[in-house]
Amino acid sequence: MAERSHPKLPINLLKGWPNPCLLPVAQIKTASASALSIPDISTPGLLYGPDPGYLPLREGIAEWLSRFYEKHLKAPIYTERICITGGASQNLACVLQVFSDPVYTRDIWMVSPTYFRVCPIFEDNAFAGRLRSVPEDDEGIDVEFLRQRLHEEENKTGLSIDTDNRTLKGSQPWRKAYRHIIYAVPTFSNPSSRTMTLRRRQRLVEIARQYDALVITDDVYDQLQWPAKPDISDDPSFGLRQALLPRLVDIDRWFQGGAERHGADGFGNVVSNGSFSKIAAPGVRCGWAEGSESFTWGLSQCGSSASGGAPSQMTSTFITQMLESGDLEKHIYTTLQPTYARRYHKIMNAINHYLLPLDVSLPQSNRDIVGGYFLWLALPKPLIADTVAQRAKAEENLIIGQGPLFAVYGDERKDLERQVRVCFSWEAEENLTEGIQRLATVIRRMLRDPASPPDAAVSGPSVPVGGY
Repeated sequence: MAERSHPKLPINLLKGWPNPCLLPVAQIKTASASALSIPDISTPGLLYGPDPGYLPLREGIAEWLSRFYEKHLKAPIYTERICITGGASQNLACVLQVFSDPVYTRDIWMVSPTYFRVCPIFEDNAFAGRLRSVPEDDEGIDVEFLRQRLHEEENKTGLSIDTDNRTLKGSQPWRKAYRHIIYAVPTFSNPSSRTMTLRRRQRLVEIARQYDALVITDDVYDQLQWPAKPDISDDPSFGLRQALLPRLVDIDRWFQGGAERHGADGFGNVVSNGSFSKIAAPGVRCGWAEGSESFTWGLSQCGSSASGGAPSQMTSTFITQMLESGDLEKHIYTTLQPTYARRYHKIMNAINHYLLPLDVSLPQSNRDIVGGYFLWLALPKPLIADTVAQRAKAEENLIIGQGPLFAVYGDERKDLERQVRVCFSWEAEENLTEGIQRLATVIRRMLRDPASPPDAAVSGPSVPVGGY
């Protein structure tokens, strides 16, 4: 039987993309025209690039980040700490190729709920079955849970870091295999929207050093921040031009002697994964990594980069032009921040009005600064997220992200069954309130009669696994 069309227009609160109206088309057009019209830029841009990436972009990123994180730095970020990448996901794969070993590296520790699309990247690097979940609370990652599990893992087989040195990959002076890998999105996390506190960040660096772990942080939402109170963020001059907190890579650089402290190997224990996908456009496929000088040089020697030169060589010249002209920062502070702030407050007003009275709740509800793309909602008992998402799609033509979608592969956490993620970056702004109203309608209906089946007249397929 042919599937009947839904009487309501679709609303997608799952898809984690920027709305097309926020893409800096004019700025990229200007930047590309400028880069391609100057032979000293276009020629190297169209040829193979140096392994660490296009030097003017590395210099521009170092200067820009030094301004943005200025109050958390003891000295500016220097160029040698920056390596150009093909974006956060591509770079994660490169980091694992250079700095993990399928034999020596024991486990991947992932903050849960997690950005689910990274799980296949870890599995592609031979860590299937070794992805471990670490829960969050309102301060971010549960560091004591992590420390205890790391301790148990190190003592499980009676082997130690000093005695069990077997590796599968060959030894190179620029390569290091870490004993453990930890993955996190510390600021405005995807999906939970939580921000890790300063003391948790410091403690996480301490634990990483103690257990020879590399912390890989996706710092892709840091610039997308605004005041939680709408009366402040409605002021067009409010632009938040400095970071709320230091990144973990900043803490690793300075804390307790830093990455090059006495007795350390100089590689450090944190790499910051940056991307222009959220602040320019996903299609530019360009990002950067920051770490110690030894780390970023080693990363640049990844076989796929050393073979073809740095990724994103041509688009690097475009992004460089946007940084040098000031167009990128202007886009962030005068377009992205105020627009996302307006979208956030619109959807939050709807949540406060329609969902909180139904006993739906949010984490870290008392923050002064918020940001990112997402909101993480806890459903009232006895509702189950999978069922709510399916019924929202069938009855209201609304797509949301059910909590189990964001589980670490192999994770047995049951609390995710009562969580859902909603995204306010993609859907048309005028539909955000109606989306929350539709969700409230489904929740209210299910609370009234949890056993009732979906409306058969409009029932449809299960919720697609789409978005980011």
